[in-house]
Amino acid sequence: MWLGELHSPWGSVGVLCVGPVVLVVGIRLLDQEEWGPVGWGERPQWTWAILPGPLVVHPRSRLEVIGRARAWVRPSSSGEQRDADEAVRRLTSRTWCEGVWNRDSSAEDVFTLPVYFSSDWLNEYWDALDVDDYRFIYMGPTGTWSPFHADIFRSFSWSVNICGRKKWFFFPPGQEEALRDCHGGLPYDVTSPALLDSRLYPMRKHCSPPLELTQEAGEMVFVPSGWHHQVHNLEDTISINHNWVNGCNLANMWHFLQQELRAVQQEVSQWRDTMPDWHRHCQVIMRSCSGINFEEFYHFLKIIAERRLLLLAKGMGPGTMEGGVGTGLGPQQAAFDVSRITEVLASVVAHPDFQKLDTSMFSPQPEELLPQLEEVVATAASI
Repeated sequence: MWLGELHSPWGSVGVLCVGPVVLVVGIRLLDQEEWGPVGWGERPQWTWAILPGPLVVHPRSRLEVIGRARAWVRPSSSGEQRDADEAVRRLTSRTWCEGVWNRDSSAEDVFTLPVYFSSDWLNEYWDALDVDDYRFIYMGPTGTWSPFHADIFRSFSWSVNICGRKKWFFFPPGQEEALRDCHGGLPYDVTSPALLDSRLYPMRKHCSPPLELTQEAGEMVFVPSGWHHQVHNLEDTISINHNWVNGCNLANMWHFLQQELRAVQQEVSQWRDTMPDWHRHCQVIMRSCSGINFEEFYHFLKIIAERRLLLLAKGMGPGTMEGGVGTGLGPQQAAFDVSRITEVLASVVAHPDFQKLDTSMFSPQPEELLPQLEEVVATAASI
């Protein structure tokens, strides 16, 4: 459904509604008579250019387009077209126009998750806080791509192409180490000829070729935890993507957070003896860089644990939680989740940097929650 135009000082934004999803589909600058296209055969092909964001907020539905927006601009010559195309490849590789779910609507109203992906602690946690989530809609024209990376928190992810085609390059965990340059940095583009320079990438010869996959429209790709990858849009593409964590990769997330804290501590180590409350500042920096620190990780574990304990205590059937929240989980899955949380929480509580945190305002206290979980695990094992 076409919602019409939203205006700004530099032009107008065309907004399209697909169920609870709002997408920015075109931008008309003040000095242009025509709408720039979305690139899905609706309008002539123009060229992406960058405009500063955030772009627009829809006040009634709490929807916003986040990040930097891209507009279509018309080149005046073929030379400018080539220059613009090169700029697009450099500047918009990750600057995909994103639509955001209306948080008052449930994703279940639009699609049903495969059962294998339904245990999703990451989005369950952020839904409980009602502040954010890790569900995305990506839109990108032909030639755009996401640089070499591993997913946030070393989460799992899945991606479904609504339309278009993507090419994926996958590297199993550990292979990325052979791709580091002589300064220790990972490459931005694993398809770049620069990687053939043995002086710049001395370990490249020890890296196996990537697993390459072409994803067609209607196909789902599962990305395992810790697999570095790079993705190219072979056609104009729209996809739905989720990142998620559960009991099967929780230990990977905790290992990643420990690595992140060590990296921060190494970077600011020279101020360790002179900076008041150095350990707390490291946690603040870590959260700024990684999106989470040890304190929030504890709250993440606590909320999921409490929800599983509630399910077990009330003997609820699969898919039912307090407040009517659907999880698709039964008692056996809840018991498994509690066991995995218990293992990781024991490591968290014993970690020297966690012990330096001020936990006086935590409820329950870590030393109270852990024995409670251990008791549940022991009871489940005896049944």
